[in-house]
Amino acid sequence: MPLKLILLLSIFLLSFPSCYASKLTPQKSAIATAHPLATQAGEDILRQGGNAFDAAVAITAALAVVEPYSSGLGGGGFWMLHQSQENKTIFLDGREKAPLAAHRDMYLDEQGNYIKGSSVNGALAAGIPGTVAAMVKLAENYGRLPLSTSIQSAINYAQNGFKVTKHYKRMINFRKQTIRQSSAAAAVFLDNNEVPELGHIIRQPDLANTLKSISQHGNDGFYQGPVAEKLVEGVRQAGGIWSLEDLAAYKVVEREPIQFKFQDLIIYSAPPPSSGGIALNEILNILSLYKLEKLPNSQRIHIIVEAMRRAYRDRAEYLGDSDFVNIPITQLTSPDYAAGLAVTIHPQQNTPSSSLAGYQHPSGGNDTTHFAVMDQYGNSVSATMSINYPFGSGFIPPGTGILLNDEMDDFAAKPGVPNVYGLVGAEANSIIAEKRPLSSMSPSYIESPHGTALIGTPGGSRIITMVLLAILELKDSFNPQDWVDLPRFHHQYLPDVIQYEKAAFEQKLIDALQAKGHQLKPVNEYGNMQAIWWDYKSGQVNSASDRRGEGYAKSFKVQ
Repeated sequence: MPLKLILLLSIFLLSFPSCYASKLTPQKSAIATAHPLATQAGEDILRQGGNAFDAAVAITAALAVVEPYSSGLGGGGFWMLHQSQENKTIFLDGREKAPLAAHRDMYLDEQGNYIKGSSVNGALAAGIPGTVAAMVKLAENYGRLPLSTSIQSAINYAQNGFKVTKHYKRMINFRKQTIRQSSAAAAVFLDNNEVPELGHIIRQPDLANTLKSISQHGNDGFYQGPVAEKLVEGVRQAGGIWSLEDLAAYKVVEREPIQFKFQDLIIYSAPPPSSGGIALNEILNILSLYKLEKLPNSQRIHIIVEAMRRAYRDRAEYLGDSDFVNIPITQLTSPDYAAGLAVTIHPQQNTPSSSLAGYQHPSGGNDTTHFAVMDQYGNSVSATMSINYPFGSGFIPPGTGILLNDEMDDFAAKPGVPNVYGLVGAEANSIIAEKRPLSSMSPSYIESPHGTALIGTPGGSRIITMVLLAILELKDSFNPQDWVDLPRFHHQYLPDVIQYEKAAFEQKLIDALQAKGHQLKPVNEYGNMQAIWWDYKSGQVNSASDRRGEGYAKSFKVQ
């Protein structure tokens, strides 16, 4: 073969690293989840002959039982799937939808002011859940095993119970007043209406029965029939607006991921109604114009923060559910647009958010979960699920065991007014019946000439920047534990402040950033990232669970 042709072929392979992965298989399977029982449920399914998609069903259902403060059958999420044999990456959108009776001003008083807490607490705060539809879709379209097999561990966990941990106690203490407003929720998650002690067993017999209904009847076991009737009756009696038509009409949607390159990485991340993929693309397009590794640390952080600021401004201004609003995706993800934004970044001075065009309204957790799984064939799932605020709306419709989300707060209840995470939104994210609220969840699948990475995390408005920092760390380290343990910092346009974990910035760096005009605010540790790295050269697969949480990561061989 002529040398010129060999060189051209090498360039082609480097440009499309998926060509490597399609010819290889990993030496092990791997799982990383936010709870040991969920990891065990996924492992059991892989050992029973299931693939990564079956394991994803088992993990999703298990987390719905043992991590009620973060996810559940009453919530929704996004599942990034990669089919190894077909070399195809698919985004499964199981995001909640606004009920048919929802309207733009439903959380405003007669004077047009937001009614505090109305989009966060109680039945009116809940969107129509999508998690169950996503599990059924995974099992029927991508898995090998029956749905009933994959969710059996979750049924067992609901019947037999799980032990209260320190993390559970922190979360339930934070939301106990809201939980007490729902007798069905208080009976499950509290002990005689008080925060349970360590080791107390949380049993959920109603949830076990609902899981059995789903096991036997699939979507019809949740979105129609007796369970649906109990859900609607409970919601409406508590002041909510659900209908049987809402539940029967819910559909999970397959979407094209946001796909882009950053140096030698090909990144697949979440499309609208998530803001994650577009924001990551925009930020990394800006950063690609700098040689970050050659900059002094204070200037490197400054440039990253300014890129974050501009992407979050665009998030607030333009992003929403693409089924309802026209989003300028091509413009926002264009390298030329990034170059224009980079020109506005002063190398030694911050750009006040108030000087950027757009909404200029003053702004007033770990409430989500993530997992990653890869099977021995290279199939993989990177998934982020949520019920929004810890313990969601705090409301369970009696007789269902389903803790409902409060994802309606992810809409702009009033354009320019911050939500519970301080994020502002424009008209693009206003409430419309059957619309899906904007999200920051960013489950990502990443390919390089060296391997494949699965990355994602909970963390509300900080999710995007956590995934960003992990991707930048991936450029320096192929150890996923380094990505998930990395100290973090964050800027989201409004409020105009750099939030940072204390381990992230030394005093000298703080002084240097303040000299550039930045305001800084130390915050408690945040996030609970789960990640997997498959190294092509060695064939090894390593998984990692964030030290900040109580998750469990494991790599193992399946016979």
